[in-house]
Amino acid sequence: MTTSHGSRVPDACSRRQFLRLSSGACAALTLVPAHVIRGEAQPSRKITLAGVGVGGVGHGQLQECAKAGFQIVALCDVDATYARKSFDLWPQARRYKDFREMLASEGDKIDGVYCGTPDHTHALITVAALRRKKHVCCVKPLTRTIRELRAVVEEAQRAGVATQVTASPNTTEPGCRTTEIIDAGVLGPVRELHVWSNRPVWPQGMTRPPGEDPIPKDLDWKLWLGPAPIRPFKNVWHDGDYALTQMNLKDWDPGVKGVYHPFNFRGWWDFGTGALGDMGCHHFNTPFRALRLGAPAHVQASATKVLSETAPLASIVTLEFPARGSFPSLQATWYDGGLKPPQPVELSGQPWPSEGTLYIGEHGLLLSTWEGIKVAPDAAAKRSEGVARTLPRREGTWKEWFLACQGGEPAGCNFSWAGPLTEAVLLGNAAIRAGKRLEWDSTRLQFTNAGDADRLLGEPYQNGWTLERM
Repeated sequence: MTTSHGSRVPDACSRRQFLRLSSGACAALTLVPAHVIRGEAQPSRKITLAGVGVGGVGHGQLQECAKAGFQIVALCDVDATYARKSFDLWPQARRYKDFREMLASEGDKIDGVYCGTPDHTHALITVAALRRKKHVCCVKPLTRTIRELRAVVEEAQRAGVATQVTASPNTTEPGCRTTEIIDAGVLGPVRELHVWSNRPVWPQGMTRPPGEDPIPKDLDWKLWLGPAPIRPFKNVWHDGDYALTQMNLKDWDPGVKGVYHPFNFRGWWDFGTGALGDMGCHHFNTPFRALRLGAPAHVQASATKVLSETAPLASIVTLEFPARGSFPSLQATWYDGGLKPPQPVELSGQPWPSEGTLYIGEHGLLLSTWEGIKVAPDAAAKRSEGVARTLPRREGTWKEWFLACQGGEPAGCNFSWAGPLTEAVLLGNAAIRAGKRLEWDSTRLQFTNAGDADRLLGEPYQNGWTLERM
């Protein structure tokens, strides 16, 4: 198999490991250091960290990395003005604009790399870091396309370093408790899953604005575009523009008006992955653990008007998972753009949350939100109270990664775990764009009923960028 930009992907061990997860195995595939197996104490030294993409979510997430124990020693961003707050917070950190220059210059001075850039450059940055044997944490989704995803996961398995994706962790109290309740049979066989998000809170469903604006002096637009097709720079949407009037600002106003940069890259297929790509890895991470999910067999979608360049205003995506061991086949449905599943009568009388995950079993249901979990009806809730807490609770995204970098157990959303999780989300986007039901063969990496949709698995890199030269 080759990636969309021509690099060869091995067909041997790492692919089989990826597919083993897709068939339902739960164990993380990152290699565990020998001293952990022997039960030796973990080393307690600083882990030096370089951040790439530090002006947006990277600013806050690098602060969490520092709290976890990382030492921030280098910062890289294509926009010096946008990154100013991070440059000021860590004045001692060496500054770069191009991540390739940073990796070449820093060498052994850095142990790990954090990637907080737009989706279309995740694969380039993570592969470049992995080939230099750096620990890597990447914001979700791990990649923009499935072919990139396979290449990144296999590169991580070869590197044998500590990896993490910033999906909402499934190892905290709500994630572990959900898994324990389902494993105990409180809900009975679970055949339905409903997941919904209040995103997008950025423009989607729009066409490219005409004209061109001057490029800000501190922004390297060509470097920001990276492997995406060249297009004129446009600065901001203006009050009254359709792209702003159709934004979902009821729950969250991000306070930005950029056409592409900052923040609003998410709605453009060339740079982002829409509401499903942005939030799907968050909301599906615990279901993947609790329900032993792997590769879906079928995926289909309905949506508002789907344009060639942007994700739709709202969509419903259905993924059908085959039976997995003692778990029956499952239909998982995703909703965004303000759409939600019908509220079960067992949960009537309470506000229906703007975001949530609903597991429906034969004998009960479980609703999970950012605030916690609720089991219904009362008989099932009573049964859940007696379920023992057997799974170890962990300290979340940043501490998990830090301890893994020190030689501890793999982080909960390491790249091998995040591979099938991200693939399912990206398959949903393929169904949105294809406008038809797709039958998926994860082993052969193809749609068996729609060869024309295979083009959505990966798109050629532009402007001289390739994974091979990272």
